[in-house]
Amino acid sequence: MQPYYYYRVSNWGHILNLLHKSLYAEEMVCAMSSELFHIPKTKNLEGNREMHNHLVPASYHRVTAVGSSQRLVNGEQQQSIVETLVACIRNAENQDKNVSEGLITMEENASPEFKTFIKVIIKWQEQAESYLNQAKESLRAMGVSVPAGSEQQNGDDNFY
Repeated sequence: MQPYYYYRVSNWGHILNLLHKSLYAEEMVCAMSSELFHIPKTKNLEGNREMHNHLVPASYHRVTAVGSSQRLVNGEQQQSIVETLVACIRNAENQDKNVSEGLITMEENASPEFKTFIKVIIKWQEQAESYLNQAKESLRAMGVSVPAGSEQQNGDDNFY
C-alpha cells in the first residue's frame, strides 16, 4: 500500500461517483425485485426470497461504501475510513454473487410474461456490479490495497 498521504490528496470524487452509480443500479434491483412480492403471479417466485437474503446486506455495504467515500471527499483523512470503504466493497461483491445466482433462478422459474422484466433486473444487477468493480480498480490505481479473493472482510455478517 502507498503511504496514506499519496491517496489522501487524490480525487475521492471519482470513487464516490462510481459508488453512487452502483448504488443507483442497486436501488433499481431492490425496487423491481421487491415489486414481484406484490404481484399475485410472482409473490412466491422461486429464488426471490433467497436472493433478497443477499441483496439486503449487499445494499447495506454499498450504502456504507458511499458514506465512507463521501467522508473522504469532505476531507476526513482517517485510515479507518479507507479500510471501511475497502471492506464494504469486498463484502458487497461477495453478496452480489449470490444475488446474481438468485436472479438466474428467478428467471428460470418465472412465467413467460415476467421473464423480460427479470432480465431487466439482471441488467441492473450487472450495472451495480460493474460500477462497484470500477470503484475497486480506481482505488487500486490510487495505491489503496484491495485484497483479492472472495473472503468476507471481518469474517462475519455483522454489517461492519
